[in-house]
Amino acid sequence: MAFQPIKIGSGSAPSMSQVRIEEFLGVDLTNQPSNCDERKSPNAENMIRDVPGKVRKRMGWHTLRKLDSRINGYHPLHGKKSLIHAGTKLYQVEGLAATLADTAPAEVYSAMNDQRSKSWEFGGKLYIADGKALLVYDGETVKTVQSLARVPLVTIAKAPAGGGTQYEALNLIQPKFEERFAGTETDKAYHLSFSGLDGAPVEAEVLNSSGTWVKKTEGTDFTVDRAAGVVNFNTAPGKSPVSGEDNVKIIASRTVEGYADRINKCRFGIAFGVNGAADRLFLAGNPDFINYDWYSGQNDPTYWGDTDYSILGQSDSAIMGYSIVNARLATHKNAPAAERNVILREGNLLDSRPSFPIVNMLQGVGSVAPFSFANLATEPIFLTELGLYAITPSDISGERYSQNRSFFLNGKLLNEPGMEEAFAVIYRDMYWLALNGKVYVLDGLQALQTDRSAPYSNRQYAGFYLTGIPARVMWVEDGVLYFGSDGGEVRAFYTDPTAQKSYNDDGSPIYACWTTPDIFGKNFHRYKTFSQLYVGISAAVATSVRALARERGLWEEQFTDDTTARYFDWSQITWDKWSWSTDTTPQTIGQKIRIKKVDKAAFRVENDALNEPFGLEHINIEFVETGYYK
Repeated sequence: MAFQPIKIGSGSAPSMSQVRIEEFLGVDLTNQPSNCDERKSPNAENMIRDVPGKVRKRMGWHTLRKLDSRINGYHPLHGKKSLIHAGTKLYQVEGLAATLADTAPAEVYSAMNDQRSKSWEFGGKLYIADGKALLVYDGETVKTVQSLARVPLVTIAKAPAGGGTQYEALNLIQPKFEERFAGTETDKAYHLSFSGLDGAPVEAEVLNSSGTWVKKTEGTDFTVDRAAGVVNFNTAPGKSPVSGEDNVKIIASRTVEGYADRINKCRFGIAFGVNGAADRLFLAGNPDFINYDWYSGQNDPTYWGDTDYSILGQSDSAIMGYSIVNARLATHKNAPAAERNVILREGNLLDSRPSFPIVNMLQGVGSVAPFSFANLATEPIFLTELGLYAITPSDISGERYSQNRSFFLNGKLLNEPGMEEAFAVIYRDMYWLALNGKVYVLDGLQALQTDRSAPYSNRQYAGFYLTGIPARVMWVEDGVLYFGSDGGEVRAFYTDPTAQKSYNDDGSPIYACWTTPDIFGKNFHRYKTFSQLYVGISAAVATSVRALARERGLWEEQFTDDTTARYFDWSQITWDKWSWSTDTTPQTIGQKIRIKKVDKAAFRVENDALNEPFGLEHINIEFVETGYYK
């Protein structure tokens, strides 16, 4: 959107024009500065939405604790102590910032994968995937799911020689299985469904005449032919004392190489189930099976049926993550843009068993970062090589998706190296994407009309660009945004925008600025003389502003003001920034400037002072256009 200067005056004399900016809608890092909407900035570092249409300096962060290794995840369990994953260890913490800072965390597990981890809560327990072993945390201890996984009942009503009714599938994550037989008075050999049993002890029980299960001991009451999969009782168990019920149950183990690792090596997932219920855990990200995913038993991530999996798309295209759209599970892959990179499934019951058939496949650019998936309002957002995209309900019945949401950030975002390392979180109606010490923000409260350069997207979000945030992982708890770093630091952002102490990063000042687009006036080919520059900034106990102008390619300071917008507050006395003013309303700061005979100019206002907020309310620039530019 080009500038539309307001003309003041009439007649043959040079007329006065002005550019008045009263609404600030984030950055435009993609268009040329000469082609930006005046409400957007081609360079606004560390400025973020205050209320819709107004911006302020972002708040800072402080370190709560430093652990020995990089932070890979944070895992809260409702009503219990939380876990921090650092390097190869899990530490148990209270979870609240004050306690985290004051109490040394207790190490509860030391064999983690030194990679990012994800967690989900089922039945009051937390299940954690790190690409090495699926873990379960009960609030006190951490164990591998493999060590306590449910033993499936694979066959019932089975004759000693075989047959029976299949009841459950084998559990991939552990080797044990149970079979139940209808015994006879003569048969001593009971044939299991599988040969090649493990050396683990075989368990057997027989129902006696009083209806009580009696344990039998291997080597005393029976022997096992493990190669053939046959249990030989010394004495025939006899008929069941209860008509129609099995009276022999046998639990044996049969390890299939690699079965458990199909689950253990998964790195990410989502809760989804029949009719969209979040009662099963879907896992993917196994580097050995890049286009496979598996789903657990209902509310039971200790059970992974060996038939409960899907093969999605081509084998050279990996699953990258999940989102939920209209009670359907969207599985995102990483093939090129011409491929069908979103596979939609729904959850049904088929013959009383869960079924997750594919209902559509959408063409579009593939995802590149498995930890970039997060829901902004009702839209799932994820990172691709072409920027941040969304899948909308209107897309799911179509052939493709094309909802780019980050057009105004793409000028910098798409040049970032290592995009696969990006990490996203939702905080205060904003999508935060951390990458290389920067954060790219989409503002869910400011959805703008689409830019003409992205015509297939029905809207773009206002975007913000933050620096100086070395986040490897991020999370939100009790309204506070936290992050963990590569250096092992656990840090929290301040939450009070009115407090002076909220505006530093571990004691270091935060640089923030807002730059206008190039101002060409109504007639780009005429000389401009800029004569007035005024800025409206939010009042604070201590705040200041420095204003600069770019004239013929060089930035020159126009004025600095560190008194006008300050006011007195007993609760926040800063002696070296004392003010007697009691006016807490936004203040107008400016003066006459002299920039002569240029074809264009740009202006920047900034603040880099320690413990100073900086809120921007208005910018007004006056100039005249005269003769032809030479």
